[in-house]
Parts: sequence; structure tokens; C-alpha cells
Amino acid sequence: MQRFTCPSCGTRAYFHNMTCTCGEQLHYDPMARAMIVEAISCANRQDIGCNWATPTEGTRCLSCAMSHVVPVLHVGDNLTLLAATERAKRWVLANLAQWDWFNDNDAGRRPHFQMLSENTGGRAQQIIMGHAAGEITINVTEADELIRLKRQLDLGEQYRSMVGHFRHEIAHFLFDRLARCPDFQPAFRDLFGDERQDYGQALKRHYAEPRDPGRDFITGYATAHPHEDWAETVAHLLHMVDFADSFVSAGLSMSSVPEGFAPYQETDTQRLLSVATEIAIAINDINRALDNPDLYPFVLTGPVRTKIAFAHEWLRDHLDRGV
Repeated sequence: MQRFTCPSCGTRAYFHNMTCTCGEQLHYDPMARAMIVEAISCANRQDIGCNWATPTEGTRCLSCAMSHVVPVLHVGDNLTLLAATERAKRWVLANLAQWDWFNDNDAGRRPHFQMLSENTGGRAQQIIMGHAAGEITINVTEADELIRLKRQLDLGEQYRSMVGHFRHEIAHFLFDRLARCPDFQPAFRDLFGDERQDYGQALKRHYAEPRDPGRDFITGYATAHPHEDWAETVAHLLHMVDFADSFVSAGLSMSSVPEGFAPYQETDTQRLLSVATEIAIAINDINRALDNPDLYPFVLTGPVRTKIAFAHEWLRDHLDRGV
């Protein structure tokens, strides 16, 4: 994620900041990808701390408007959990906008989000995150870090974060958008397999007899079904582009990162992955010095790199392909 500054005083501003130390009210402009001060606030600014600008008074911003269902906010910690969840969504949407997804340049349809909580004020309900026909369900309860970490351990997942959930579930939606192009699915099936196989049965097999990802899959869950292989692949592409972009935007440098390197503008996927890997290894070393987990504890095999390259090309060039 790029670095921001207050347009009034030039002080460093972070993506989620609402106020500068100079006293100016900050707003994020999703089209300009910059902080501005003269703006109309999202209607959710006070309730959940949304700092995005909106074109019309009293309306929700581009990100908040995608949430068609929210939990009962006066129950338990639902308001705080929703605020944290929406914050993660804004981050992911701002990343994708750099490839012209869901911004003013993109005439295609947007996903709708159901933000649900396990705490309904009565009996706790089970929430299954997923995507169906353009509607993405997100469990805001996992914005509670302790709950999320427990599930990460219970499920044996190396990565489990709200940003990760959004990247994975939005990837399913992106598949549906890209599938409108007649060239997409034949090429997809050559790499990922036939997504028309029974999804429910595939998941049952996965949970009954989990497969080792081996060299062909980025994670164990990716082995479950071609749709999940795609979603995991896209999520990891977005992870790597974003942390590489954050590295260079922070003004950091190292010998293996080319001068002027711009991850979101890079068209050579193998070069992008090589640079991102070098950055990850360096930060892994720093984290290990503090006895913290690795930033990126995954190995990019040849088959995985090929899948990531396929996803990278299609996500980056979708407007040129008319999807």
C-alpha cells in the first residue's frame, strides 16, 4: 500500500487515518488514491470510522455501499467487529482498484457483502463464509483476534486474517466476472482443472481425507476443488503484490529490488514473484530475530508460479478483455 500525506501540512498519513496531527479532517479518495481534506464524508464515518469520501451528502462510500447486510450493531461487540471488518474490506478494495477493479473505470458489476455475526443477541448462529451468485458472506466475529487465532490453530492454517478472507472470497467473484470472456475458462481448466465437478462432494472429500499440497498447490485447501485452487492462488498473488508495494512505497531498498520497481505496474509475473520472494525472506529474517512468525511462510513451486502468472495476467488486463 502506498504512503500518504496530509495535503495541508505534508505530515505522513496512514490509509485509515481520519484526522491529521495538524487538525485537518482526512478523507481517502478511492479514484485519486490519495488523502484529501475538502470532501463529503461517508455516512458511516462516525459509526464505524470509515474515512472514505463519497460524492453525495448522506450516502455511503463505494466500499460501504457494497455491504447490503450488517449485524445487529447494539448486540455485544458487533459494532466494533463490523468496523474492523469494513476496514479490512477497504484495504483490499483499494489494492484491487490499482488494477481498475470496482472503481469508476470499471463498468462491471460489483459484489454484495453480507456482514454477519455469530452473536445475534440470542442463540449464537453458525456463519459459513463464502460466495454465491455475486453475494459474499463474511463472519465479522473473526475480526476478534483471539477467536481468529484459535480457529487458525484448530484448522491448521498458516494464514488467517480478515484481509485474507476478503481476498479469497472476492477471488470467487472475480472468477465469475472473468468467466464472461470465452477465452478464460478453457485456459483456466488446463491449469486448475474442471470447475464443473461437484463442489459439495469435493469439499466432503477434502475434509474427510485432506491432501498434501505437494508441488501443485499453494495451500492444502487449494487441493479441494478448482474453485478453491483459484481463490487461494489469487489471494496469495494479492498478498505478495501488496507487501512488495508496501516495501517500496515505504522507501526501503535492497540489492534484489530494482530501482523504481512498481509492483502493481509490473507485467512480468516471474520478476514480480522473484522480487516479492526476496523481500519476504528479508522480512522473515527480521521477524525471526524478534521470535515472530514469518511474514510469508510459503514456497512458490514452478506449477504454483504458473498458476499465479495466469491469475496475474487476467486480473491485470481485465478491462482490455472487456470483463
